[in-house]
Amino acid sequence: MSYDLVIVANRLPVDRVELPDGTKGWRTSPGGLVTAIEPVMRANHGIWIGWPGGIDEELEPFESDGLELAPMSMSAEDITEFYEGFSNGTLWPLYHDLVAKPEFHREWWDAYVRVNRRFAEKAASLAAENATVWVHDYQLQLVPQMLRDLRPDLRIGFYLHIPFPPAELFQQLPWRRQILEGLLGADLVGFQLPGAAQNFVRLVRQRVGHKTHRDLIYLPDGRTVRAAAFPISIDAAGFEEMARSASVVERVEEIREALGRPRKVFLGVDRLDYTKGIYARLRAFAELMGEGHIDVEDAVFIQVAVPSREQVEQYRILRDEIERLVGRINGDHGRIGRPAVHYLHSSYPREEMAAMYRAADVMVVTPYRDGMNLVAKEYVACRYDDDGALVLSEFAGAADELRQAWLVNPYDINGMKSALLEAYRADDKEVSRRMRAMRKQVTQHDVKAWAASFMTGLSDVGGGHVKDVRAPGGE
Repeated sequence: MSYDLVIVANRLPVDRVELPDGTKGWRTSPGGLVTAIEPVMRANHGIWIGWPGGIDEELEPFESDGLELAPMSMSAEDITEFYEGFSNGTLWPLYHDLVAKPEFHREWWDAYVRVNRRFAEKAASLAAENATVWVHDYQLQLVPQMLRDLRPDLRIGFYLHIPFPPAELFQQLPWRRQILEGLLGADLVGFQLPGAAQNFVRLVRQRVGHKTHRDLIYLPDGRTVRAAAFPISIDAAGFEEMARSASVVERVEEIREALGRPRKVFLGVDRLDYTKGIYARLRAFAELMGEGHIDVEDAVFIQVAVPSREQVEQYRILRDEIERLVGRINGDHGRIGRPAVHYLHSSYPREEMAAMYRAADVMVVTPYRDGMNLVAKEYVACRYDDDGALVLSEFAGAADELRQAWLVNPYDINGMKSALLEAYRADDKEVSRRMRAMRKQVTQHDVKAWAASFMTGLSDVGGGHVKDVRAPGGE
């Protein structure tokens, strides 16, 4: 069977779950990408290629909630060298401003090439003639050109969800030219921010030698590749609807009651990752307490740290450091029944997150570098009363759109303390003015608008046609 639209991503949009009758089944993963791409797939007879998790599991294509899915298997070696190795040990730190030191191993690169080729071959086998293929993220940057070689008839788009580094950093990569040439297999290469697209075009001109003009790259074979920014977003209406639901409203009351009804609740929600700046923000909060600006009877900090890559040594070390800091803060500033920081090393369903967003007076999002950071937008979407303060790193992609947040440099502890204190002390009028503007931005530029914008751009540059992908009520 062949498909008019093929989505290629490292992971499938489903998680394996145990059903009430004891059998194994699949549940759609929470997350903006699925929300965005589902209507596109339904409108265009699409299939999603990705890894379902697990080791050496050969599964046939299947359907889940009306979505056609094509699972890719991964060996233990693939997971170690391609996923944990080159994707997350080399590219992730390199693309996040070297917050950690990237490692360059030839066997990791070999695995990256091998797995990318398998994904490309699978996409080539499932795509109908003149189909559209949309490839996602840093794990699969070689797929566009590999796919172009196999199927020159296809229209190919690529979207990078994480930052793309400046030339000075990217040039450290021994396989820099191969990555650039891999991406040039696409007709449209999408990034979160205009600066990332400009970095890419500049590198192609310098390292590959192709002619460029603004956001266009002219290849010797006559093709033109466009590199442009398409800032990703969230299902804003879905989050607001959930936040307004009776069960979430009730849960908000339970959370505030369990915290001892403090006057202000600070909240951080992050994957446990060294790029997220969790340690620095907790330190800033602790110093404000130590200096007497904030009292434990008056305010509390909830930090949700979603488990991540726990088999990687750097992440284990980070977890230990944060847990030691939390213990020290609570020892110094907590009282019986009133810890200063509630640290939750766990993941939670979307409804619980919506309740936490509603319960929090100050949302603290302070990554050292982030492609976008959708948590900031989720918080804004849930604040339907136009209340709540957002403290946001200027190095998160979301800072370009959410200019009314209290913007901070996460490397500047004193600056972060000042912003936390300003947000904490801001009057209702100031908070409401800022939140109203941010809500307008997030509501008007939702995830459906993002997907429609990218697919329209791909259709224009590729010279083809993609059916209208806007769901009812979308932009």
